[in-house]
Amino acid sequence: MPEAADSALEQPSPSAESAPAARDELVPPRVLLVEDEPGIVDFVRRGLEADGFVVEAALDGVAGERLALGGDFDAVVLDLMLPGRSGLDILETVRSAKPSMPVIVLTARGEIEDRVAGLNAGAVDYLVKPFSLAELVARVRAHLRVVEQASASNLRGEDIEVNLLTRKAHRGGRPVTLSTTEFELLVYLLRHHGQVLSREQILSAVWGYEHDPATNVVDVYVGYLRRKLGQPDDPAPIFTVRSVGYRLGSTS
Repeated sequence: MPEAADSALEQPSPSAESAPAARDELVPPRVLLVEDEPGIVDFVRRGLEADGFVVEAALDGVAGERLALGGDFDAVVLDLMLPGRSGLDILETVRSAKPSMPVIVLTARGEIEDRVAGLNAGAVDYLVKPFSLAELVARVRAHLRVVEQASASNLRGEDIEVNLLTRKAHRGGRPVTLSTTEFELLVYLLRHHGQVLSREQILSAVWGYEHDPATNVVDVYVGYLRRKLGQPDDPAPIFTVRSVGYRLGSTS
């Protein structure tokens, strides 16, 4: 398809291809490139791989969507004009199934309405051909940093998720309103997901003072959490371990 020729691309500087950036990650990030022009595929693949990425390519929309939904990728670079299935359709499907995975559009369609449509469909960025390879690589890496930072501020266990920055909690996608103490208790349980925690440990970590045998504050607040996180047919996965304490986990 006549979207862009290899000759239309801006050639990278020698340093952009020859010197991979230093990496701290043990596992290199994986990028899916969905593009039907073989010359562009080769050009982008070489640039990303030189910077330490692992790249897999799909040459049509059907294969691209299948890989995006079923593969273990950290980011997608997506053309819009593809055979088999359009990039906008892929965007909407991926955004629904994997909302945290960044999708960067790389296309010859550069009109304002095209950019708006791509961003509204779920793209985190939009580059127009001809493009700078160094800029594309930098943008991919920048969006992966955003994902990493967001992951660091979120705790997950079972189907429960809390955001430490916004101090919001969800279970199964349902927002759960918690008091300050309830939130801190849930955070502590999530940080020790699957571990049996004594009442003394919980009391010291959440309330900040040593255990008083006369207090039942831990039991009271666990009860609050269970009621707020649970549903009539789906109780909260906080289990009592007899004579010890509590555990956030999938089985009692």
